[in-house]
Amino acid sequence: MATIGDFDPLNSTVPATKIEVTVSCRNLLDMDTFSKSDPVVVLYVQGLGTKEWREFGRTEVIENTLNPDFVRKFVLDYFFEEKQNLRFDVYNVDMRSCNLSKHDFLGQIFCTLGEIIGSPGGRLERTLSLGAAESRNSRVTLPQSGILDSGIPGKKCGSIVFTAEELSNCRDIATMQFCANKLDKKDFFGKSDPFLVFYRSNEDGTFTICHKTEVIKNNLNPVWQSFTIPVRALCNGDYDRTVKVDVYDWDRDGSHDFIGEFTTSYRELSRGQSQFNVYEVRNLNFKIYKNNSVNSGTVTLLSFKVESEHTFVDYIRGGTQLNFTVAIDFTASNGNPSQPTSLHYMSPYQMNAYAMALKAVGEIIQDYDSDKLFPAYGFGAKLPPDGKISHGFPLNSNTENPNCVGIEGVLEAYFHTLRTVQLYGPTNFAPVINQVARCAAEVTDGSQYFVLLMITDGVISDMAQTKEAVVNAASLPMSLIIVGVGPAEFDAMEELDGDEVRVSSRGRFAERDIVQFVPFRDYIDRSGNQVLSMARLAKDVLAEIPDQLMSYMKSRGIEARPPQPATSDPTSDPTSTGTAKQNNTRP
Repeated sequence: MATIGDFDPLNSTVPATKIEVTVSCRNLLDMDTFSKSDPVVVLYVQGLGTKEWREFGRTEVIENTLNPDFVRKFVLDYFFEEKQNLRFDVYNVDMRSCNLSKHDFLGQIFCTLGEIIGSPGGRLERTLSLGAAESRNSRVTLPQSGILDSGIPGKKCGSIVFTAEELSNCRDIATMQFCANKLDKKDFFGKSDPFLVFYRSNEDGTFTICHKTEVIKNNLNPVWQSFTIPVRALCNGDYDRTVKVDVYDWDRDGSHDFIGEFTTSYRELSRGQSQFNVYEVRNLNFKIYKNNSVNSGTVTLLSFKVESEHTFVDYIRGGTQLNFTVAIDFTASNGNPSQPTSLHYMSPYQMNAYAMALKAVGEIIQDYDSDKLFPAYGFGAKLPPDGKISHGFPLNSNTENPNCVGIEGVLEAYFHTLRTVQLYGPTNFAPVINQVARCAAEVTDGSQYFVLLMITDGVISDMAQTKEAVVNAASLPMSLIIVGVGPAEFDAMEELDGDEVRVSSRGRFAERDIVQFVPFRDYIDRSGNQVLSMARLAKDVLAEIPDQLMSYMKSRGIEARPPQPATSDPTSDPTSTGTAKQNNTRP
């Protein structure tokens, strides 16, 4: 008997979207004696949670220019919730060789895909660095004069410009409805309780679940509700890729009975209701069907339509800023910070759980905040000099301006606060949530969206007030991330994370699901690879932010603004998109 487990969208590998990155360079080093350089750009990507770089692709080579505008694009899968590290190396091609060490190294930059997308208008310009040139290429000599951005002595070697654009087919949304006829009866005392499960085929022959319909009870001729799914989730841009649909009979114990399956494709579905979209449901486990029938029923496509909608990337390119705020638990249940048993203990060898969670999440979100100024608060401590308990004090001790400069600034303020306050209690969430909500309430035009990260070790003391605060915040441009550290039970957090049942207060339900909770202990890597485990934590807590932002924008009818126009480039060389070298000269 075939069975199916619960659908876990966080484990799906479908990218949020595909981003096309265009590359130009300005004022490159001139390495040729009798002509200008012949540049090429090589892109390297870094695996999630690893330090290894692998080559992703190369632009074409453009001859005799220091200001190339490359035609060949880099198309990258984009995941908001991951820190996607990129490295761009620029070379001057001198000979017919694919070996990059045979060519002149002109410079490199490191950035993330999020930085490119989060820059105004999706345009990012960076100064190239020759930082590791001597070890990479003995043919490059660093002169005595000049200072690079990295502080390494060397010649100024120009800049590289990126523009990011979302591929158009990534914004398509398909809405469809199915019914079935004469499905097999699987229940002894009644008819079947059927539902459909849709899978996208992968290049290696495996299948990834991408949608599950609701269950229709006690019905062999069900009509399921229409549903909407991103086209990229169904076929990842390949309209002819196989889509497999399984038909199951729901059982309360989770051991659902397999009725049968059929296959189709996005292209076939897009034809709409026709004779091509009546599918025989077959169970290949049985060679002979009961009553000599040739199938286990049929499934019919009743309707199909495709629409384009604004995406998360549209809002970011249109100028929407993510305002990131941090709140850290300073209650006594964390233990004495000077003792190794404390959750706040500052080991000389490793960051504590609070710092690791803050760094993992903050380093991703900061790419979407142009000023890199982050308000940071503590709660549950007695403050000097009078020992007054506070549930929303600025970590930098500046009540007029609680902003810290960058994630490193937040960490410094956190470490300083540990040495100056007395851990106390209780664990009240509502004051900080309301504080951020007041800021969010002042923004109604879609220009800003607020993300509050709360890191805590214990049971919430003001649960009723917290639920009221979450319900109120759900109508504002705001999301709440909670990371629970330590061994405590976090049942209350699960209640706030309304994936199954929307949180409510005094009979009023939250307008949107804005809370994402994870326990830090689920991400402790026993093998010691904390880089990978923190990447997983950030991925899980941030995965819902794009949909939460878009749900708010849609509910308020806020359209994405047009991308901010890139500034004109007076150094552009009209011949810089000239004839590329032939294949046999391209590295």
